[in-house]
Amino acid sequence: MTVPEPTFEEEGQFDTSEYDVELQEAASNLEVGTTLWFENDRIRVWEVKLQPGERGPFHAHVTNYFWTVVEAGRGLQRSGDGSYMIRHYRLGETRYIENDPGEPLIHDLENVGDSVLRFVTVELIS
Repeated sequence: MTVPEPTFEEEGQFDTSEYDVELQEAASNLEVGTTLWFENDRIRVWEVKLQPGERGPFHAHVTNYFWTVVEAGRGLQRSGDGSYMIRHYRLGETRYIENDPGEPLIHDLENVGDSVLRFVTVELIS
């Protein structure tokens, strides 16, 4: 199955002052999902499950990781640099992201759709 490339419904900038405290703490928030399912010395497996209107806080990705959509929906992702994007996440869509621990990827995720939005995220820690 080939999943099409993502289509962004909207992209832009947001006022980061609304999230000042959260953004200041984001680099130390390494909880990249809502539930940690498994962890050993090589990987961490997270579930990311957001109900409509629910938002996961700003957090930091410091390892390489991948995610797969297991329940499709619409998400709003804000980044630490003040940019945002709204997009539809498709069932089976999978992305691999490489990170430099010295420059963590900081973002949040909000479910702006009308159904559950759910991912499985796997961090590669060694």
